[in-house]
Amino acid sequence: MAARIRKGDRVIVLAGKDKGREGEVIRALPKEGRVVVSGVNMRTRHVKPSQADPQGGIRREEAPIHVSNVALKDPQSGAATRVRFEVRDGRKVRVAVKSGEVIHG
Repeated sequence: MAARIRKGDRVIVLAGKDKGREGEVIRALPKEGRVVVSGVNMRTRHVKPSQADPQGGIRREEAPIHVSNVALKDPQSGAATRVRFEVRDGRKVRVAVKSGEVIHG
């Protein structure tokens, strides 16, 4: 199945503690049905010192969020939109449902 949300897309969080926030998709995990969004769903990890990281300490990093809890940001209006697939000029492209505009990425 084709990915409706891909790496590099601007998305808006629809549900959860970060509802309403937006960010860019850093990584897509299609097998788990999750995406990692920059600055969203932050978690704290306590890292032991090692040779690679002699300092160790507390690190804040993004955790994956379920793909159903995010929606693509419409390129025209900036609102959350669903994604549909269409064939234009012989190519299958992603199209924003709200504005009908082609999504590049």
